[in-house]
Amino acid sequence: MAYLNIGDQAPGFTGTDQNGNQISLKDFKGNKIILYFYPKANTPGCTAESCNLRDNYDDLTGKGFKIIGVSADSVEKQKKFADKYDLPFPLIADEEREILKAYGAWGMKKLYGREYEGILRTTYVIDENGRIEKVFKKVKTKDHASQILEAMK
Repeated sequence: MAYLNIGDQAPGFTGTDQNGNQISLKDFKGNKIILYFYPKANTPGCTAESCNLRDNYDDLTGKGFKIIGVSADSVEKQKKFADKYDLPFPLIADEEREILKAYGAWGMKKLYGREYEGILRTTYVIDENGRIEKVFKKVKTKDHASQILEAMK
């Protein structure tokens, strides 16, 4: 599936977060959402990205953003990741890859000349009406919050 585009309606979803809570897109209606897809909890790039969002959490929430992370890791792995790095936002365990596929964040990747299917590191900013406002296909893992805030000025 291809990436969603600016102006597209964000696909609805429901998933289980690291604390066993059901999280649905509709729960966030009326809020701006940073929905970020990351390949694997506790890996260097994903840790840098998540911790950067954590470290800038007050700035982001102060601008009205809610943050939701999604990967194909299990609830238990998401819980360990969130606890280890004190992440203050929900991390959805999308083991069936339904949300990933709906947002075009699952597809062919290349590494060392080998092609395989996997999670494409992607972030969407969704507006208060559930429309895609911004798409980040080239995420700066160590400076993602600034990348988002700069683009949303």
